[in-house]
Amino acid sequence: MKNKIIIFLFTVLFFLETNAQCAMCRAVLESEEGQTAAEGINDGIVYLMAIPYILVAGLGYFIYRKYNTLKK
Repeated sequence: MKNKIIIFLFTVLFFLETNAQCAMCRAVLESEEGQTAAEGINDGIVYLMAIPYILVAGLGYFIYRKYNTLKK
């Protein structure tokens, strides 16, 4: 159980530091003076990428819980 918590925390912390911009977006946004637009675009891409994984994980947990409840 302790290993699962450590792996989960590592995954979440590693996920927060990702850069998800494609080469075209990066080239356009790096030419700007301020980096606020680039950070906003990057956060939006990561947010859109995370939602399907969270939904699938929630569904998997629900099925796992339901299966174990019926087994007992």
